[in-house]
Amino acid sequence: MPPHGFRRLAGALGLMAGLAALPAEGAPACAALPPRDPMPREARPERLHYPPSLARVAELSRVAAGGLAGARMIFLGDSITQAWDPATWAAHYAARGAVNFGVMGDFVQGLLWRLQQEGHWPATLRPRLAVLLIGTNNASYNSRPEDTALGIAEVVRFIRRRSPETRVLVLGILPRGAEASDPTRRVNARVNELVARCADGEWVFYADPGPVLLDARGRLAASIAPDRLHLAPEGYARLSAALEPTIRDLLAR
Repeated sequence: MPPHGFRRLAGALGLMAGLAALPAEGAPACAALPPRDPMPREARPERLHYPPSLARVAELSRVAAGGLAGARMIFLGDSITQAWDPATWAAHYAARGAVNFGVMGDFVQGLLWRLQQEGHWPATLRPRLAVLLIGTNNASYNSRPEDTALGIAEVVRFIRRRSPETRVLVLGILPRGAEASDPTRRVNARVNELVARCADGEWVFYADPGPVLLDARGRLAASIAPDRLHLAPEGYARLSAALEPTIRDLLAR
């Protein structure tokens, strides 16, 4: 995409790509968020024992065992991804060969476990695009933003190692809480600020679609998210519409 086209896309959607040149071949993704010693819990794979999610994890393990060779897109995340409104999903993603690998109640470390230990990224999975929306549950349990962001960077690094031809779109954690003053907003805004640095403009991209869910005063209405966290069909319609130009562009590359 020419520079002027990319600037227009960024202004419209909040797409934030790094301005640095493409890293040298073999350089790790998310270099701005390097691994630490020791790694925090959020950046280490951990099997989570959350009973409502066990059946979903097992279901996805069976699906992944089939290889997923035909998938062009994969969505990774927690309940916000898993519960994507079916009508909106059908309108935007079904015909594009997308698969939904969201799991209710998942944390960043749980997603790392699923990808690495539960086989949720089989060897034959080579999608053109992976869409990542994870981290809001970590905020609920007082994870430090720096640790959650590092865990998200580890997910990106795993995908880039496992499937080098796959582009990764990291989505900013969506707004939660009815009012702009909700304390989790500040936590997740800091996570978003950090993971935005993973974008390199070639293989890893960042978008923050959260503002399309809010009114002019930063409030999250019940019609968009009834519990001020999980989205209603109107919320998914807004989210998918905001992401559409970015996803269309990345699939065409």
